[in-house]
Amino acid sequence: MIDAINVATLGRANQSTLAYNWYAQKALDGKNSTCTHTTTQTDPWWKLDLMKTYSVNRATITNRPDCCESRINEAEIRIGNNSSHLFSNPVCAVVSTIPAGANYSYSCHEMEGRYVTVNIPGTSKVLSLCEVGVYVIFPDNLATGRNVAQSSTYGTWFAEHAIDFGPGLTELWSSCSSTDIQTNPWWRVDLSSVYRVSRVVITNRLDCCPERINGAEIHIGNSLENNGNNNPIIPAGVSSTYICNNMEGRYVNLFIPGDPKYLTLCEVQVYEEGMMKQMKLNSNSSLSEPAVRVQLLSQLQSALTKRGISVMTLQLSHKQEVKRKEAVPSECVHTNTGNLKRNVNFEVKLFQINMHILQIT
Repeated sequence: MIDAINVATLGRANQSTLAYNWYAQKALDGKNSTCTHTTTQTDPWWKLDLMKTYSVNRATITNRPDCCESRINEAEIRIGNNSSHLFSNPVCAVVSTIPAGANYSYSCHEMEGRYVTVNIPGTSKVLSLCEVGVYVIFPDNLATGRNVAQSSTYGTWFAEHAIDFGPGLTELWSSCSSTDIQTNPWWRVDLSSVYRVSRVVITNRLDCCPERINGAEIHIGNSLENNGNNNPIIPAGVSSTYICNNMEGRYVNLFIPGDPKYLTLCEVQVYEEGMMKQMKLNSNSSLSEPAVRVQLLSQLQSALTKRGISVMTLQLSHKQEVKRKEAVPSECVHTNTGNLKRNVNFEVKLFQINMHILQIT
C-alpha cells in the first residue's frame, strides 16, 4: 500500500501566545529537540494551515523530552475548514497521555479539512509541542514514489522535488525542481508500468518567472528514444490541469523545445482513468472451477499491487456470450415445400469476467 505523506511541513503554523522564542513553526522542523510553547493561559491552541483541504489519515504528536510531559494531557486534535472558530471543527482525537519525548499517532479516518489544531481546554494551561505530523494517503497519484530524472539540475533543485507534495509555497529551493539553463530542457517520471493517463496536473513556481513554463510540452508514451521526448504530445502553455484522454504510456515527460531555457516544476501529479476497473478474460473454462477463479483473482491482485493498492473488497460476476451456430445438413435432412429446415443449436463462445473494486481501504 502507498505510504502516507506528511503534509504538515507544507503548511504554516501559528499559536495563541508565544513564550520565549519557542515559535509555532518549530513543531514542523523535524527536530524533536526544538518545541513550541505558549504562555500560561485559558484554552491555549496551536494551528496549522495546510493551504488546501486534505482527507487526513492520521495525525502524530511528539511530546517534549525534558519535563512537564503531563501538560499535553487532554489536548484535542481538531480537523476542519473553519478558520475563524477553531473549536467548532470536529475532533479527531483527545490525548490521554504521551510520555516525555514519545511520538504518538492518532487515526483520523480520512477527516477532511484545511486546518489542524491542537488545543487544551481549561484555565491556566500551557501548550508545548515538539513535532506535529499530518499524514495523507494519495492512492490515485501515479507519480508518487516513482523514479524521476531531468536533463540537468540547478543547484539543489532536484527532480524529486516535483513529486514531494511540496507545492513551493515557502522554501522554493527545497520544494521545486529546476534544470540549469540549457537548450531543450526536460523532466521525466517513470510510472514503472503502462497506464491510461487521464490527466496531468502541473504546479508552476509562485515567487517569480511564471512565464518560464510557457511552451512546455507534455509527452506520454513507452519510448525512451530522445529521453522520452519523442512520445506523443499534449501541448501545454500555462500551469493547469491537462486532459490526456486516457493516453497509454509508462513515461511522462515535460519538455521545452528551443533556445536555452530553465524548466522549473513545483509539483507534478499524474492520474489515470477512474479507479473502478474491469478485467476481461477469454476462457473456455467454467467459472465453476475453483482454479479458474483463483487465477483471475491472482491476476487482479497483481495488477492492483503495481498501483500501490493492497487492501480492497472485490465482487466477481460473469456473463456468457452466446453464439448461434447452424448445423451442417446431413444427407437425411427433411425437406418441406422445398424449404430446408436446418438444425440449430447454441454454443458458449466466450466468458466475460467482470471484477469490480467495491472498496479500497
